[in-house]
Amino acid sequence: MDKDIIKGKARQVEGRAQNVTGAVTNDTGSQVAGKAKEVAGKVQEEFGKLKDDARREERRARTE
Repeated sequence: MDKDIIKGKARQVEGRAQNVTGAVTNDTGSQVAGKAKEVAGKVQEEFGKLKDDARREERRARTE
């Protein structure tokens, strides 16, 4: 598993927590920043998945 998948998931959790904290404290800025972190984490996770897929394909191509 690529490190970007793990880091992306962690960033998503951090963003959700910030978003919820902003909602509880009625801080719109924190909510927006939290949502942005969530989205950035999702992008990073998907990037890691693409890298994993590329590595798998490369290994498969070498064995053929």
